[in-house]
Order: sequence, then C-alpha cells, then structure tokens
Amino acid sequence: MSPVTDPHPPGSPPTHTPTHTPSAPHPALPAQRGAGGTPAPATPAPPATRHRLTWPLLSLTLLSLIPALVLAWQRVAFEQGEKTVALVMDYPAMAVQAQRVGLTPQQLLDRYKALGVNGAAVYEDVIGNLEQRGEVYVRRGADLAAENPGAGVDPQAAYMRALRPGGLDGLSGRYTIPTREVQIGGQTWLEWPTDPSFLPAGPNEALIASLKAQGLVTLYRPYDDVAVRAPGADWPDVPFVAFTGDEVIGARTPERLAQIDRAMGRRLPALIEGSEQRGLDTLIENRGAARMFALNPSWQNRLGPEEVASKYALAARERGHRLLYLRPFPTVNETEDFLRRTSTLLERSGVTVGAPVIRPFAPDGTLRALSLLGPLAALVLLGLSFPLPRLGLLVAGGLGLGALALNGLDPFAGTALIAALTFPALGLVLRRSRVTDWFLATGLSLVGVLFVSALGANRESVLGLEPFRGVGLTLLVPLVLVGLSFLPRQDLRQTARDLYHAPIKLGDVAVMGLGLAVFALVFLRRGNTSSVGVSSTEAQLRQDLQDTIIRPRFKELAGHPLALVGLSGALPGYFSLMLILGGVIGQASILNTFSHFHTPLLISAARCFIGLGVGLLLGLIAIPVVRWLLRLWTTWGSRRAPTAEVRA
Repeated sequence: MSPVTDPHPPGSPPTHTPTHTPSAPHPALPAQRGAGGTPAPATPAPPATRHRLTWPLLSLTLLSLIPALVLAWQRVAFEQGEKTVALVMDYPAMAVQAQRVGLTPQQLLDRYKALGVNGAAVYEDVIGNLEQRGEVYVRRGADLAAENPGAGVDPQAAYMRALRPGGLDGLSGRYTIPTREVQIGGQTWLEWPTDPSFLPAGPNEALIASLKAQGLVTLYRPYDDVAVRAPGADWPDVPFVAFTGDEVIGARTPERLAQIDRAMGRRLPALIEGSEQRGLDTLIENRGAARMFALNPSWQNRLGPEEVASKYALAARERGHRLLYLRPFPTVNETEDFLRRTSTLLERSGVTVGAPVIRPFAPDGTLRALSLLGPLAALVLLGLSFPLPRLGLLVAGGLGLGALALNGLDPFAGTALIAALTFPALGLVLRRSRVTDWFLATGLSLVGVLFVSALGANRESVLGLEPFRGVGLTLLVPLVLVGLSFLPRQDLRQTARDLYHAPIKLGDVAVMGLGLAVFALVFLRRGNTSSVGVSSTEAQLRQDLQDTIIRPRFKELAGHPLALVGLSGALPGYFSLMLILGGVIGQASILNTFSHFHTPLLISAARCFIGLGVGLLLGLIAIPVVRWLLRLWTTWGSRRAPTAEVRA
C-alpha cells in the first residue's frame, strides 16, 4: 500500500468509504435521514477519524490545563495591580506655549495639573540653555576678534565666559573636547575649537527639585554625545529615564553602555511605544522597564483632541502603558479639552492616575513546564483525527518542528505557537456536522487561549519587548489544517485525479476568487498597523466602540456567523465547506487576540466574549434568513405558472 493510502486508520473499524462526497441536501427539501432515522450530517465534509487515543489525549490536555489555569490566575492578579498611570507633560513644550500666551510655565502647569496632569518630562540642559538663563555668555571668535584686534583671538573658535560666579566650573573637564582659558579685553574666556551650544550640560537641578516638591512624577530625558566624559554621573534622583533617538546612551560601545547601566541605579528606563532603541534590552535585563505611550506632535495635531484622548486611554487600558507622555496642542483650549477627555476615559476604564510602581512579571517556571504537555497532546490528537491519519501525523510533526524553529528552539515560545495554530482547528477537525459543533470548536479555542497565555507570557513579552513570533501564521495555518481535513479517506493520488478531472464552472471560479480576495483582505489587515487602511467611517466606529466598551475584533464578528451558517448546511454543496473555512478565521482570531501579551488578560477575554456573543447572535439570525432567501430564490414564480397555462 502506498504511504499516503490509509483507508482503514488504526483504531477504527474497517468501513467502506466512497471516493467522493455527496452534496448537501437542498435547503428547500426535507432533511435527509441517516440509519435508524437519525438526522444526516448537515455538511458534506468527511467525518473525522475516531482514534482509540482520542480520549486519553483529550484527558492529558485537560490535565495539563490545571497549571495553565493557575498561571492565568497569577497573571490576572499581577495585571490588576498595574492599573496606575502617570500623565507626564513635556515641560519644555509646555513652557514655550506658556510664553506665547503670556503665562509663566508654572501658571500653565497649574492649570493642566487641575485637569489631571501629575508628571513632567524634563530634558537635560545643553550649554545653550545655560546661556538663555544668563549663566554663561558665548561669542563667535570672528565677532570677538573684530572687537579685539591683535588680541590673538581665533576667528574659527568659540569663546565663553561666566556671567555669575562659578558659571564655568566643571565645564572644561566635562568633555573630551580640548579647551583653554585665555585673557581677552581684561576678561577670562574659555576657548572652544567648536561651537559648544548644543553640548549636554547636565540636569536643571532647581527645576527638577521644584517639580518633585509639587509631587509630580518626574521623567528625565538625557542627551547622548560622545564628547561627554562620564555620561550619567550627574543624573538627578528621578524614578524614570527616557532616552532620545534610536539608541540609548552608550549603545555603540560595550564599556560605555555598561557605565550607563551602572548609572541607571534604581531608575527605570521608559520603553517607548513604536520606538526601538538599540541597547535598551541591556538596561531592562536586570531592572525591567515602564511602557510609555507618546504621539508625534504633527500627527497629534492632525487628529484632534478627542481622537488623541481616545488613543491615550486605549494605551493605558489595553496595552499596559504606565507612562502617558503628553504634548500640548497649538492652543491652550485644545490642550485642556484633550486633558478633560483623557481623564474622563481613564476614569471610565478604571485606570487610576498616580505614581506608578513598576513590578516585573515573573511566572512560575514549574507551572509553565507542566503546561507544555497540553498543546503537544492536542497536536498529536489533531494529526490522528485527519481522514488520513498518517498524513495528519506528518503535517502535525512538521507544524511542531516549524514552530520550534521559528522561535529559536525555545520550548515555551515554540509550544505557545503550537497551541495558537492547533486549537483553532482542532474542534472543526473533530466535529463539523451540526450547528452545536461550533460550541465544541469555541471551547477548544478557549482552552488553547490558556496554554498560549501560560507559555507565552513572561517579563519580556508582557512589556512588549518580545513579540509573539509567528502571529501572522495563526490566521493562515488553522485554515490550511481544516482544509486538509476535508480530503476524502482515499489514496491521495486518486484525490488528485478527481480534482484534476472535476468540471469547474465559471461560477465556481468566481466564488473561489471572492473567497481568496476576502481572506487576503483579512490577512493584510491583521495587527495594529497594516498595509490596508480603514475608511473614515470604520475608524470612527472603532473609536466610538473603544470609548464605550472594549471593542471586539471584526474578524470574529464575521467569522463566527460564517461558521454557524456553514455548519447548518443551509447552503448546498461546497458552499457550506467554504463558510466553515471562513469560520476558522473567527476561531483563529480568538487565539490571535490573546497573543498580544502586553494587553491585560481580562481585557482580551472581554473582547473575545463580546465577539462570541455578538457572533453567535448574528449567526443564529443568519441561518433562517439564508434558508428563507434560498427558498424564495428556488420557488419564485412557480405559483403563477399554472395560471399562465390556463390563460394560454
């Protein structure tokens, strides 16, 4: 027998199986009856193999679910204590706005504090800031030479003198740039070979002390410059540090990065949303990080206060951000509207504005190891449940090895991906002949959710540092697995011949093309950012939903009704199978939802169950509607035909 021929799989009684699948009964006709008067299956899909290991493997999966449930409980308890955020205002931007409206920075800050702001971000001073505050005076060499001819002034250099006692103390020794003191016009100047205006000059200690005295959460933003001899040596005592640019200070040199790591002390680095900074993982390794959300000023001004507030509230509620980095709008009124709306949405979401205390998430290693057994048992069960079990085991083995390889042979991350690919397909491979089989498929998908969370959630993934590798496959692979389970229980070569000789109508081509186009649209629109945008109407609908409730995923709102209609057999022939495949996307989306580990588990659960409830309701409504429309299509005009004959 050929290796791909498996008419009588192990553990099942030998039966005669036809080489083709009969079409589903016409929706307008009475339901066909099976042996003993029992209802015939609603869908034309071949039944799954009932292997003798089915129940032992299911039992092992459910037994392994116990440690996964404990880990889920621990994660929820951790996340419930992480619901405090700080509204951190960009102090320099606010100070500029205050000057333009005739207020002092403190006066404007007080107005914003009354609307919820409880933090301030302060950038490191540069020498130009010292000059603006009247501490030093900088002149170009060319200007100074013109005023003091014959004094030996280098016109290509820059000269600096103190305007108050001690103004130059420490500056010459702070940098590797060679400087020298010279006497010009009876005054002492510090000569620089280059313009020093943009060199980092350390923190504004007086300002930071004032902000801390007001009880504000202070965020320090240092600058990087290779000319600084000892970066980080004079950083202020603040809880958080946010680096500028695409890399942290010292990222290019291991010794310098180690120096910054020591200088951080108990300060936590800010992990800025959408900004990958080289070297940040080294600083996070032994101390963790605080997730921070910020918007580009130009993008913020295009959106407007209400939409920006919605995004900040979403970041705090659903993405685990503890620092909300705020920038003022062009006008004070717009900024105040934005702050009011943000505070309202945060309060409605149960998020507290305060001083966040950051703790690293540390799941129990033993419980995670025990949770490994469940997805592996489910993967074996999936392979044995195919109409061709040998082919199924081959596919399952390749799936497991591919998931591990994609995750660098990490057993936890690899098995989490196995769970995300296996459980959305398992239920519809085991049973798919009744509408009630949707509940089995959904239940197994929710079991897979617990395994994905138990194995994939760790300190790095909860922070968003370690994304779920293979997340795009979670929408594609389950679809392929369920599609393979539709193969008849016969030699694959015969199946290939049947497919090759099958007559294809133009309508079949159109339907299949439409199905592929819909799937491509769903696949391209996955994730928070996609290559296919959304319309303004859909964007507004999403914003309204996320401001009111936890927005369900639209893939589930469409996928679950498709599965229910397909399982009902309301449509004839292969149409039901295509709808079941569409329903797989709804099941896969459940696992995909929970693969975003920086989103709190209860938030993902709420999104999931809202989608399930609405999807189930839409599906139960759609089944009789589809049947009525098909009956109307097939019987339209038949009652008027006899009357027409009599008149003739």
